[in-house]
Amino acid sequence: MGDFLRTAGLAKRFGDAEFALAPTDLAFGRGQFVAVIGPSGAGKTTFLRCMNRLIDPSEGKVFINGQNILSMGKRELRRRIAMVFQQPNLVPRLSALDNVLIGRLGFMTGMRTLLPCFRREDKMKALSALDRVGMLEYAATSCVSLSGGQQQRVAVARALAQEADVLLADEPVASLDPENATKVMALLKDINQQDGVTVLVNLHQIDLARQYANTIVAFKAGRVVYFGTGEAFMDEHYQKVFVTAAS
Repeated sequence: MGDFLRTAGLAKRFGDAEFALAPTDLAFGRGQFVAVIGPSGAGKTTFLRCMNRLIDPSEGKVFINGQNILSMGKRELRRRIAMVFQQPNLVPRLSALDNVLIGRLGFMTGMRTLLPCFRREDKMKALSALDRVGMLEYAATSCVSLSGGQQQRVAVARALAQEADVLLADEPVASLDPENATKVMALLKDINQQDGVTVLVNLHQIDLARQYANTIVAFKAGRVVYFGTGEAFMDEHYQKVFVTAAS
C-alpha cells in the first residue's frame, strides 16, 4: 500500500500506566482514505494525536514521505498535517472567513505570525475553501451563529486551507445528526479524491467506515487488531473489535 505516511514503533504511555498505544508499525500510501475504528478507550485518539504531535509519543517515530515529523518545526508541521476535531474548535466571535484564514498561518513568517496580515492570495484560498464546503454565503457570519453542522464544515474548510499532505479527523461526525454526518464525510472523501490528500478518520460507525474508506485500521486495548480493506472487514472482525470488548 506504500509508505507515504508511516509509523515506526509509535507508542504512548501516560505515567506508569499500561500503554495507551502499544508500539505500532503502520504504513499508508499517498491518497489513501483510512478509517480508524475501535471502542472507546481503544487508543484511536491517542494514535492520531501522536501523529501530529498534539501529544508527544513515548516511543517511536512518524514519517511523511521519509521525513520524521519530530524533526519538524511547528510551522512546517502545520503545512504538512491538518486536523479536524470532534468539536469544531473555532473562535466563536470570529467570522467563518477569519476562522478559515487561521489555516493559512503555516504560510506566514516572522512578525506576520504575531500580527497576522493576510495576503489577498490567502483570502482567496480561504473563500475558495468555504465555497467548496458550501459555506461561502456565511463567510462574514460569526461562527457562534452557525449550527453544529455548519461549524464543522467551516472546520473542514480551515483544514482544506492548510493545503496539507495529510488530514487527520478525530470523530468529526460524532456530534452530528445523520444528514450532517453524511455531508462532512462526503467532504472529506472529496478532499481525498480530488486533492490526493491522505485522510485518516477516527470513527465509531462501522457503516461509515465501510462506505467511505478504502482501508480500515481497528484498535483494541491500544493495539492494532485489524489492518486491511473495508470489503475484507467481516462480522468476525467486528465481533473481535467491539462485541468482545463490551462483554
